[in-house]
Amino acid sequence: MGRKLSCVIVGAGHRAVAYASYALTNPDELEVVAVADPSPLRRELAAKRFGLPPERCFESAEALAAGPMLADFAINGTMDHQHVPTSLPLLDRGYDLLLEKPFATNESELWTLVESARRNGRRIAICHVLRHAPFYEAIRSRVAGGLIGDILNVQAVEHVSYHHMGIGFIRGKWSRTDYCRSTMLMSKSCHDLDLLAWMKSGVAPVRVSSFGSNFQFRSERAPAGAGTRCVVDCPIESDCLYSARKHYLDHPKRWAFYVWDSLEHIDEPTDEDRLESLRTSPYGRCVWKTDMNVVDHQSVVVEFADGCTATLNMIGGAAKPSRSIHLVGTHGEIQGNLEDSRFAVRHIDPRPGHEYSQEIVDLNVGGDMTGARGGHGGGDERLVADFLRYLNGESPSLSSTTLDDSIAGHLIGFSANRSLDEGRTVDIDLRAPRGVG
Repeated sequence: MGRKLSCVIVGAGHRAVAYASYALTNPDELEVVAVADPSPLRRELAAKRFGLPPERCFESAEALAAGPMLADFAINGTMDHQHVPTSLPLLDRGYDLLLEKPFATNESELWTLVESARRNGRRIAICHVLRHAPFYEAIRSRVAGGLIGDILNVQAVEHVSYHHMGIGFIRGKWSRTDYCRSTMLMSKSCHDLDLLAWMKSGVAPVRVSSFGSNFQFRSERAPAGAGTRCVVDCPIESDCLYSARKHYLDHPKRWAFYVWDSLEHIDEPTDEDRLESLRTSPYGRCVWKTDMNVVDHQSVVVEFADGCTATLNMIGGAAKPSRSIHLVGTHGEIQGNLEDSRFAVRHIDPRPGHEYSQEIVDLNVGGDMTGARGGHGGGDERLVADFLRYLNGESPSLSSTTLDDSIAGHLIGFSANRSLDEGRTVDIDLRAPRGVG
């Protein structure tokens, strides 16, 4: 692996702590030496988890960056709209970054970060963890090897489960663009947009169209008699599929790191603690009567410079979470599902009595949020290991997502949202504005 590296955590939430926990399972490779977070409780929890002294706990990225360099790199897991403002002082101070996606919330921010990274000569990897999932890595390696020829069409689909939709995009942190400043497409399906660009690596996306809306979770579609808070004033709660009691009290560990954030100071919350939290927290609201302003479904159509087309369909509220992909090339096709961790490779077979040949590749890895090797189909742990190898001087792997590699996927997303808002096809320009090196 090379020399042991050190890191600091900026934004000690679920994602950053998940990446940093690589240090606990691989102590010969990585050490966490400091944390920066405005929440005293988050700082305290991180200090306890990673054995940090009080002088290594900072209230902000700016306070951390104002002092001497403490580590080889920073893991930035702040909220979407904080990614660029917190990264700039770290880059100026000399830190390389492992930065959560989406790394920016608009094109201006994107180019500001690119300019800073280039000016400071810093290395940034974006946490597109699905590139590191064995499922997508195996598909990409076959595409890169020319197994199915030139790609003429890519179809990606993400079905966001009803409980993920409820916790994140109706009741949760990503329900309003004026708060997190990211759309649902960028917050949830930034991974999938990146995969489209990655499968066509080296070929620029040139234009995009998009359609979508909040079809379902609006007050006029609320069931008759629905209250405003599930465990406070709703007489139909017991029959409701989106009951907060059913989603969170009956499944207290499913989204614990989000829904019970107000109980982080309690080591072992009781059912009554959780019930009391739902009476007042955003997670107890009726899903049809929140102030969400994001879509619940969106379709994106992309054209690439070589004439290839690609689609992404993101649908929130599905019974089963699922990510699937289907690539059609000039010499064959690949089709599979992440949760199954299995895909088919097909080739034309014009022999009498035949139509096509098929090979099934079964990787025997857990699905999107589970698996023996970490979350996102095994991608979380592999992402960190890949970044450590990169910092130790190895060439970026096939899955590595450097900052420059992530630009195309982000610009597809920003352009898709502009298309949705303005009702027109939007051209994509990957060229940096004047002044960006």
